Amino acid sequence: MSSFTTLEKFEHILTSSPAPGVALITLNRPKALNALCSPLIVELNKALKVAEEDDAVGAVVVTGSEKAFAAGADIKEMKDKTYDEVFRTNFIESWHRLYTFRKPTIAAISGFALGGGCEIAMMCDLLLASPSAKFGQPEINLGVIPGAGGTQRLTRLVGRSRAMELILTGKTFNAEQAEQWGVVSRVVREGSVVDEAVKVGEEIASKGRLATMAAKEAVNAAYELPLSEGLRLERKLFHSLFATADQKEGMSAFVEKRKPKFAHL
Repeated sequence: MSSFTTLEKFEHILTSSPAPGVALITLNRPKALNALCSPLIVELNKALKVAEEDDAVGAVVVTGSEKAFAAGADIKEMKDKTYDEVFRTNFIESWHRLYTFRKPTIAAISGFALGGGCEIAMMCDLLLASPSAKFGQPEINLGVIPGAGGTQRLTRLVGRSRAMELILTGKTFNAEQAEQWGVVSRVVREGSVVDEAVKVGEEIASKGRLATMAAKEAVNAAYELPLSEGLRLERKLFHSLFATADQKEGMSAFVEKRKPKFAHL
């Protein structure tokens, strides 16, 4: 049995395995519109660690509720913190565990994805939105700025001028705009966005595990490296996959006109 399916019950998240190879993590603070408090992040990171180490998991879907993916950070928790406290503890750094997670991640977004909620969503590899999704980085209205990647990831996705307008005014943008600007892969206009995310996750999980992890590493590197270095990394990862059983199986299956049976080795 998958170790992810036997996880202990958490207080602020729900975990399940709705399809072969797919781990589903649901943010679960409904009364607070899934505001991101420190205990929730601790639980999220614990679930991610188990999913990363679980060979049965090939993709992770992160979602919230119909009303809110996550409406932001928990301001009640943050409002009395001092500079000394947040600097000394490197506050919010642990939120980036989702971005460093090595397997593919899919965000299924309905309702509000604001502030930290928008940042958590953008840490995922693939974002799917329902028509109700509403995004934004409204931290400027609180006398601060985004602190979990909003100024960096949103700028890379939508461009400097548009990011400036959104971050300096705190304006929100809807699912249609998110799709047009490349923030989300697509808007799921019919059916459940979570069901569609699970379906995509199941398809990804059916591929060779090592190849999907390598592909994720290569694509993410395109954001951070010059083209020449990115191409070099891509080529090294490509070469390395020739040492895997899945490469032999995948190419043999293609030649033999059959469906491959990947062993994730």
